[in-house]
Amino acid sequence: MKKIIIIIAVILLLNIGLINAITPQEINEAKNLIDSKADCKSLSDSQLEILGEYYMEQMHPGEAHELMHKMMGIKEGSEVEQQFHINMAKTMYCNENVGGMMGMMGGGMMGMMGSSGMMGNYSTYYSYNNLWNILWLVFLIGVIALIVCLIYKFTKFGKESESPINILQKRYAKGEINKKQFDEIKKELMG
Repeated sequence: MKKIIIIIAVILLLNIGLINAITPQEINEAKNLIDSKADCKSLSDSQLEILGEYYMEQMHPGEAHELMHKMMGIKEGSEVEQQFHINMAKTMYCNENVGGMMGMMGGGMMGMMGSSGMMGNYSTYYSYNNLWNILWLVFLIGVIALIVCLIYKFTKFGKESESPINILQKRYAKGEINKKQFDEIKKELMG
């Protein structure tokens, strides 16, 4: 049973690791840029893109990052995606007012949001996203606990061995036999 639980845990952890839209190297590079407090004027477009990708990943981790791109009509690996991340970095890291950032998607959800859009309300969306992440984690833990309980219940580990003494004690507790009968039967079983 322990092997089954370990296998399930490993599979879940591997699946969680596979859904990141940004590589660990890019995360480290972005963190290094942030820690170094590099001046925005000295950053290249590729560095700004990595910063924007990092911020997007922080707001919408894993699969949610890619889903946000799809929802906004941004194709993975396109120039629009690169420019979106660059503009995001300029807005969030450089504190520049990149008014066209949201409008550059052309329409859809981003066009409706206007120039303040999602980035203007970063903390609101970030908190909202964290709530869903926590709820998702609670759901996953519940599913894992349910699977473990079912495995435990339907295997020999989950079934108490019903010894004659246990059965006798249960019958006495339910009132099916009295104290005298209990003592007599117990004496027979023990002797």
